[in-house]
Amino acid sequence: MPPKPCTVCKTQRAIIRRPKNGQQTCKDCFFELFETEVHQTIMNAKLFSPGDRVAIGASGGKDSTVLAYVMKVLNDRYQYGLDLYLLSIDEGITGYRDDSLETVKRNQVQYNLPLKILSYDELYGWTMDRVVEKIGKKNNCTYCGVFRRQALDRGAASLEVSHIVTGHNADDIAETVLMNIMRGDIARLGRCTQISTQGEDTIRRSKPFKYTYEKEIVMYAYFKKLDYFSTECIYSPDAYRGHARVFLKDLEKERPSAIIDIIHSGEAWEVKDEEKAKAKVQRTCSRCGYISSNELCKACLLLEGLERGIATLGVNDKSAKSQPANVDQLPVETPMRTIPKFQLPSTSSTSAARAANTTDW
Repeated sequence: MPPKPCTVCKTQRAIIRRPKNGQQTCKDCFFELFETEVHQTIMNAKLFSPGDRVAIGASGGKDSTVLAYVMKVLNDRYQYGLDLYLLSIDEGITGYRDDSLETVKRNQVQYNLPLKILSYDELYGWTMDRVVEKIGKKNNCTYCGVFRRQALDRGAASLEVSHIVTGHNADDIAETVLMNIMRGDIARLGRCTQISTQGEDTIRRSKPFKYTYEKEIVMYAYFKKLDYFSTECIYSPDAYRGHARVFLKDLEKERPSAIIDIIHSGEAWEVKDEEKAKAKVQRTCSRCGYISSNELCKACLLLEGLERGIATLGVNDKSAKSQPANVDQLPVETPMRTIPKFQLPSTSSTSAARAANTTDW
């Protein structure tokens, strides 16, 4: 059987079958389709304004590496007018993050972008290696997720940026929808498919790869010969997300459109007013100044639990009720570590208004 021609240019040999829709293309047309679809996602959501300072969450993995490359390409090609930065968080995981950060440092040179690295040790006084040594592997992803989210905002604030973009792809978002359904988490279910989020006291975050399949990101990185780190986190095999991922992959085998279908279903759901009324009012943490729905934010509670030797403190809403009454009298390292006060960069105070006035380029 003769080789099939590319369905786009009709001249080159098709060597790629797109997982998203089965379209068969040559390598160059695949690159063009991939980049154009990301550009359309950015334009349809009006993610940026000319002059925005944007931090790209860079881990060295395939998603963030492709995101950094594509953001630079699109910024130059379509004259977005963005100031781009790489922002990496060092969780302190020996044999994983130290190696991946070497990849990020090479990406900094390859893409000619400024790089900021902020470590858990610097911010919290703890590395994830020490956290796992202290609490075990049962809830380590809870600690890392909470600490990482706040670390990204703090790193972005130090760069004076108004916007963070992350490499979350369509598979990630569909998995999150499934996880929230399985946990009955109505509050998160109502917002987990949003392409962009921003609170009054947080820096805006966006996901340009919202509709981009993970397999296509891998293909793009492979055929572009991009430099990325491919090892999974050594502490993540037992993560709850893994169950949703296995289920989603099984669905995708039978119906490739299942990933996008789940995202569109999530977008169509509306949270009832009575459920919204149950949501806690957002305020700022009395200790570190970061956004919180309680007196203390999750990161401060988790850090205090580590300092006091209470592994479950702050892990879930029920844990606080099961703590000993004399928790304040329990021994701690002297002095007990606390998180520095959080302050939004001046550029973020006007970002919401600028986003509302975004015009098409």
